Amino acid sequence: MNTTRNSTHGVRLIAALAITGLSIAVHAQQITTPRQIPFPENPDFDELEIETLHVQGSVYLLAGAGANIAVQIGHEGALVVDTGYAEMSAKVLAAIGELTPNPIWTIINTTLADDHTGGNGNLVAAGSMNQAGPGLRERPLEGDLIGHADLLLLMTQIGEDTISTDRWPPSTFSVDSKDMHSNGEAVIVLHQPATTSGDSMVWFRKSDVIVAGEVFNQTSFPYIDLEHGGHINGIIEALNDMLDIMVPEHLQEGGTMAIPSHGRISDEHDVLEYRDMVTIIRDRVQNAIDNGLSLREVLNASPSLTYEYEPRFDRDPQWTAEMFVAAIYQNLSAEN
Repeated sequence: MNTTRNSTHGVRLIAALAITGLSIAVHAQQITTPRQIPFPENPDFDELEIETLHVQGSVYLLAGAGANIAVQIGHEGALVVDTGYAEMSAKVLAAIGELTPNPIWTIINTTLADDHTGGNGNLVAAGSMNQAGPGLRERPLEGDLIGHADLLLLMTQIGEDTISTDRWPPSTFSVDSKDMHSNGEAVIVLHQPATTSGDSMVWFRKSDVIVAGEVFNQTSFPYIDLEHGGHINGIIEALNDMLDIMVPEHLQEGGTMAIPSHGRISDEHDVLEYRDMVTIIRDRVQNAIDNGLSLREVLNASPSLTYEYEPRFDRDPQWTAEMFVAAIYQNLSAEN
């Protein structure tokens, strides 16, 4: 344990963390570069299976292909939100086939990561839609692979050697929201710059379901992709927007359902608790910055700034509590 600390430094540290009620100690930790995809590093795709759950209305959840996949079914076909890993596409298509005999007619992407967009090309090829590359059309619009313009920009900047062009959305929107109608239901795609600059959420109005993408994750602290425009304040704003939409049936429970990127189907109470957790940690980091602490000093605090949330959310070795705090620190420091 490093105990070489002058009195002024100690006063700054105590002042910075007093608001959280934490006692102060210092221990050595290694700052690790965040990884992009919060999923097992080498999953055995042959062993993974798809679980299908009815959310409500015409919306279903497919779990087990990477990130959660939402499927809306009806007479027009299947509208799919996110596509999982490419290696799971055959199982995803089989699961969708159990829900409806109609083809996939539209796919919407919520974010950049492989576990959300890896299966784009495979599902497009199996469906009834356009995908001739950005800006190209082979036939009149029947359905499409849709993402925000900033998502397409990120994919093109990363390049086709890393993200193949069949994953790029040829149908994009550049405004705050895109309205559409699918299977007798209004569907609103909301641009929410959060974990990346290209994130979106999808709101099925009649079914009363929100697909949150990486904005809301029941198994991990929210990922902040610093390289691709992720920001803690964008995540909090998106969670607040979700809460503005959600209407509980009774005492913050039931009513509007939310599909997180990973984990179980959730209601307003779940989103509220998650929003409060993220906001508390953001405010603790901001307080430390305001009191002059370095990133190393913040990460060396014990208990940590995330200590009471770690048993539930610090279980992903590719996106740890320390990485989350470090990303918040870099976001907020850049604004000062």
